[in-house]
Amino acid sequence: MALMPFTDSMFLLVESREHPMHVGGLQLFRKPDGAGEDFLRGLRDDLLKADGVPPLFRRRPARPVNTLGYLAWIQDEDIDLDYHFRHSALPQPGRIRELLELTSRWHSTLLDRHRPLWEIHLVEGLRDGRFAMYSKIHHALMDGVSALRHLQGTLSDDPDDHDCPPPWGSRRAPRERTRGTRSLLHTARTSLEQLAGVAPAALRVAREAFREHTLTLPMQAPRTMLNVPIGGARRFAAQSWPLARVRSIAARTGTSRNDVVLAMCAGALRDYLIEQSALPDAPLVAMVPVSMRKQTEVQSSGNQIGALLCNLATDKSDPAIRLATIHHSMREAKRIFNELTPVQALLLSGINVAQLGISTVPGVVSNTRPPFNLVISNVPGPRKQMYWNGAALDGIYPASVLLDGQALNITLTNNGDNLDFGITGCRRSVPHLQRLLLHLDTALSELEAAVA
Repeated sequence: MALMPFTDSMFLLVESREHPMHVGGLQLFRKPDGAGEDFLRGLRDDLLKADGVPPLFRRRPARPVNTLGYLAWIQDEDIDLDYHFRHSALPQPGRIRELLELTSRWHSTLLDRHRPLWEIHLVEGLRDGRFAMYSKIHHALMDGVSALRHLQGTLSDDPDDHDCPPPWGSRRAPRERTRGTRSLLHTARTSLEQLAGVAPAALRVAREAFREHTLTLPMQAPRTMLNVPIGGARRFAAQSWPLARVRSIAARTGTSRNDVVLAMCAGALRDYLIEQSALPDAPLVAMVPVSMRKQTEVQSSGNQIGALLCNLATDKSDPAIRLATIHHSMREAKRIFNELTPVQALLLSGINVAQLGISTVPGVVSNTRPPFNLVISNVPGPRKQMYWNGAALDGIYPASVLLDGQALNITLTNNGDNLDFGITGCRRSVPHLQRLLLHLDTALSELEAAVA
């Protein structure tokens, strides 16, 4: 029995029917040449015979009933892989629409706490001959970035490699996090030693924000239809765009590819909210997770992720002006954070997301301004064409966590020559979620026209 870290316990403790706390993803594959109708069944049968299940994928709460909290993990020594690794078929006519509806339902349901907290679904029946895989794993076990890295560890760049690990295995299995008392004490001592540096850092941030007006701060976001208490049902939408189109706009404007992606999202959100007669006068604010590593760092261990706030300029009708505003907002936020130590940057990032921890308290979301309007996350993915047991990977679409006050999440990843967008929304609060895909395409075309 392994003691459960506080962070793991909190992800389990705040989970409810309205707030499933798992991350997920939908992958699309093209079958190998010559694959028959029984390809998926044979592949699943072979993978179920694979030796060993890593400890992470055997872990379940020692106390599955939500009483006084969660204290420890235990290992399931008799794991039922038939339960966790399922084979499903789409209803006719087998369009992507039916696949996304099925994914939406799967992403809405809670994981069984009496079993290890993950599920994987192989899906056949797409009329174009491809197959899909939807996977979900509890955030207490693995976050979205780690889940994507793990997925990449099961893939190969060789189309003739038919010996890839099962989705719960990996060529480089995830390492167990250190839980020892000595490690915890060392972390606490290091944090306390550097805590003294937070005060001057906070003063620097405050000066930039209030006197020089260069930073976007929490609680400046307007209230919108996206910042409401949510229900448990989800909608999921997904689509890919060529990376070359985004790269071309970035090169012409002297901005980053992430700036262009944010401008795409800003244009789509503006059009969507206008369509819903719900566009606020003030610009929307996005929380954007970014790497805070210095350019000069060749190698560094640990996570150095900052939570920056970006002015999306949704009050501007000109796409070029929106992009310029977003570029300025992100540049200034990164400049300030790059002047801080990693610990200072991480602690100050916590200010940007602190309210999410209390969003499930009754009345908080309804009676306070949102710290930001939504999360837009760009997660690194594979840079070249990848394969899984001979099947070519066509798309990776992340499905994320929603909380009260955050009814919409946009997460994307690069996949070879494409950018793959996954949009997760509360089914009750975000109607016609799939319209955002059309608006994203329109926003990209408008940016191309504006900088031509």
